[in-house]
Formats: sequence, structure tokens, C-alpha cells
Amino acid sequence: MTGNILEALRFAAQKHRHQRRKDREASPYVNHLIDVAHILWHHGAVRDEEVLVAALLHDTLEDTLTGAKEIEGLFGKAVRQYVEEVTDDKSLPKAERKRLQIITAPHKSHGAKLIKLADKSANVYDIAHSPPFNWSLQRCTDYLNWAQQVVEGIRGTNDGLEAYFDLVLEEGYEKLKEHAEAP
Repeated sequence: MTGNILEALRFAAQKHRHQRRKDREASPYVNHLIDVAHILWHHGAVRDEEVLVAALLHDTLEDTLTGAKEIEGLFGKAVRQYVEEVTDDKSLPKAERKRLQIITAPHKSHGAKLIKLADKSANVYDIAHSPPFNWSLQRCTDYLNWAQQVVEGIRGTNDGLEAYFDLVLEEGYEKLKEHAEAP
């Protein structure tokens, strides 16, 4: 099982090697992918190798020059399908992509919902602990509100992941409130 996961991690690290997160530290983007897989494993008790591999690759179609056929050739059809399911259509305006995530999330496969839950949890955690350096307090709050809407549509997928999301969401709102009240 670990062979494919390690190969996916290597592949993701290579594909995202020049990308950074938007936090103050400009963390390597691959850290986010590792966080998503870790959340699935640790909080969701997910042991499905295809889901874990797809979690590591979940942003490759959207944010790199990787093609779906390349993913399928290396990791199989199921992984490709999961990655495609969680990939936004970048040709659409951002507001439309966000609206579509809320609408389409309930209709995704179980594996894609797991990845979506872990991804939203990782992003909310990051906003609470190391927000994007150029985001206003309002933009951070808007993201948390939107992530909550996406997750509401996929409740009933995995109790552990949902409990973790609720925990980091509450923590996120608390941190933002503290920031707003700071002198």
C-alpha cells in the first residue's frame, strides 16, 4: 500500500515544486497536500489507498500542467476520477466555481467527499493559524462561511472528518474574532 502513496507524494512534490502557500511563511505547497492526506488517515480513519493517493494529487489538474491521462496512467482510473471530481473548472469565474462546489458536493462519490472534507478542514485550519498574508479579516470569514456551506452538503460522509472540520471551524471563528478585537 505505501508504494503508491509514496509515489503519489513524490509526483505531487515534483508537480507543485515551484508553488507556495499564501501564508506569511510561503510554505511549500506540498505541505497542504500532505495535510489533506494526514487528516484523512488520522481524523477520518481512511485507509483506502486510492483515496489517499487522490488526496495527495487533488490539486494537480487544477494547479499544474498535469493531464488526467497522466494521472490515470500512473495511478489508475479510480484515482483519476477522484481527482477530476474535486477539480474546479478554472475557466469559470471564481464566484461561480465556489457556487458550484456548494451545489455539486452532495452528488460526488464517497471518495471525493472524503477528500473534500479533508481539504476544507486543512484550509480552515490554515486560515485560523496562518492566514494568507494579503487576506482581510472579512475575506477569511467569508472563506470559513463558504467552507461550512460546502461541508453541510456532504454531512453523513465520515463522522471523524466532520467532527474535525467542526473543531477547526469553531477554532477558526474564535481566532478571527480575537484578531478583530485586537488593538
